[in-house]
Amino acid sequence: METLKMWDTVPGMCEEAPVLEYYKSENKKSDGTVIIFPGGGYAHRAPHEGKGYAEYFNSIGIDAFVLQYRVSPHRFPLELLDARRAVRYVRHNAEKFGINPDKIAVMGSSAGGHLAAMVSTYRDGIEFEDTDEIDKENCIPNYQILCYPVVSTSALDIAHIGSMYNLLGENIYIAPTVDPILIADEKTPKAFIWHTSNDNAVNVCNSLRYGEKLRKLNINFEMHIFPEGAHGLGLAPENPHVAQWSGLLKNWLEINGYFAK
Repeated sequence: METLKMWDTVPGMCEEAPVLEYYKSENKKSDGTVIIFPGGGYAHRAPHEGKGYAEYFNSIGIDAFVLQYRVSPHRFPLELLDARRAVRYVRHNAEKFGINPDKIAVMGSSAGGHLAAMVSTYRDGIEFEDTDEIDKENCIPNYQILCYPVVSTSALDIAHIGSMYNLLGENIYIAPTVDPILIADEKTPKAFIWHTSNDNAVNVCNSLRYGEKLRKLNINFEMHIFPEGAHGLGLAPENPHVAQWSGLLKNWLEINGYFAK
């Protein structure tokens, strides 16, 4: 693993500088890549939803990046700034990494899923952008992969309040503006989504309502809802039925041209 600095001088309040971790596959079979946002309620970043996923992608021949983005006490838009910068950084350096700049997926679990969906749907400019040549790159990914995601920030019956407070703090009133279900448009990238129906931390309706919105927009997506499984399973090594999701994701990447150079 190689740690990459995305900025020479990190913009915004920064108690912990965000970095991008590059996991290069030793048996590379794809010119696509995945940028991973670990979950953790915008309070921390879970290693099994970062390094664990990256190592899985390496095992199937795909280079991966894990973004160690800023979390609480940092507030929006710094998390989105970090995510956008990661997409731009990888796209700007695509030739160096041997990556097709049009095969960049973002992936997130739980609150990381919200970040992945937000970077796929949020269109407004934010503070600290347009600082250099990297910022001239398109920040919208080509694909989004969401694992038991927090999505809604404004529907109180399904929103994960802890994540939203950690993201927005006293600015919770702007929650509708960062709700991917509300702000998704026709330019939203296609999606792979999975969840468990009895998730006791993040309501499965986050995924279902996002899928409904994508359908209304005629955005292609694949969704799998497994009947049983706790929140935060990651690759789910102890739940063989749910663990099928990684193979289903590989199939989805294959039909989307990830293994055709």
